[in-house]
Amino acid sequence: MTDLFVPLSFAHGPAMKNRFMLAPLTNSQSHADGKLSDDEFHWLTMRAKGGFGLTMTCAAHVQQIGAGFPGQLGIWSDDHLPGLTRLAAAIKADDSLAVVQLHHAGNRTPKELIGGQAPVCPSDDPETGARALTLPEVIQLREDFITAAVRADKAGFDGVEIHGAHGYILCQFLSPEINKRTDNYGGSLENRLRLIIEIIDGVRARCRPDFNVGLRLSPERFGLQLSEIIEASRRILAAGKIDYLDMSLWDVFKEPVEEAFKGRSLMSYFTELPRGNVRLGVAGKIMTAAQARSVLEAGADFALIGRAAILHHDYPKKVAADPDFAPIALPVTKDHLKAEGLGPAFVTYMSSWPGFVAKEEANA
Repeated sequence: MTDLFVPLSFAHGPAMKNRFMLAPLTNSQSHADGKLSDDEFHWLTMRAKGGFGLTMTCAAHVQQIGAGFPGQLGIWSDDHLPGLTRLAAAIKADDSLAVVQLHHAGNRTPKELIGGQAPVCPSDDPETGARALTLPEVIQLREDFITAAVRADKAGFDGVEIHGAHGYILCQFLSPEINKRTDNYGGSLENRLRLIIEIIDGVRARCRPDFNVGLRLSPERFGLQLSEIIEASRRILAAGKIDYLDMSLWDVFKEPVEEAFKGRSLMSYFTELPRGNVRLGVAGKIMTAAQARSVLEAGADFALIGRAAILHHDYPKKVAADPDFAPIALPVTKDHLKAEGLGPAFVTYMSSWPGFVAKEEANA
């Protein structure tokens, strides 16, 4: 199935009207207390209006101590519910599934965001100054991920994506390089995967029956071993408790970094896994309409669109109108980004990406 505009059903909840999912994108434009800003609301609802089958928030942190970025959306308090409820209703009103990504930065939390205290990690981490979580704190972390999902359910979202990628806290538990625990959450792959499995089980048990649950994993960097992430993915897909696995590959067309796995695409190691009723999506430099079609041809069920969605709020509509569509060339002006619904803080953030915003503009 290579048609980007055929709906995609999930085991739980409504179908996506097409194969375009808005990737969860850091944008630093919400309030310091984690409450939704009008800029964040505008940016996301523009993408729902622009035709995305599923509109996902940026990473929303489930504990105050787990913030990863300034201006990050929060879901760690009931104080966040009014903004989240407003956002979910507006996304769904445009026939897009509304999903919150649940996040905790772990040792990647900047100290200045959490009052100068040490960030937390599965194990003591001298490099970042992060301290090891006690066992009761691990149990609390699990509870806070689950409670955040319950909060998203209450706000009216169709589902949540659990962020287990990119070196944040759940990825740190998966990493044998970072996780040196000797209890049930460290050591074997089964133990290092335990927290993610328990969060999935808890969300399933405590959210409504038709609640959509996704998981994001990345297979490289941050001390991960590709063989282990393939095996972890195999186990999670076989369990059938999530609705989709979102593999963040950095570049969907790349080969693996590890020598033993070269000679074929990194994506192929995941598209070949038996997935039952679980859907598989991939993210990483999917820019043109042809590239989006190619990931379906390669065996993925849907494409996560990041940079191209920043450049064009209506990327899916543009692809529908032109099968040869390619985004505007980089660098772009600040005015272009503002017209596409990015608030000032988001435009400033994108100016820090090499080659994204025109230099004379970036320094203006």
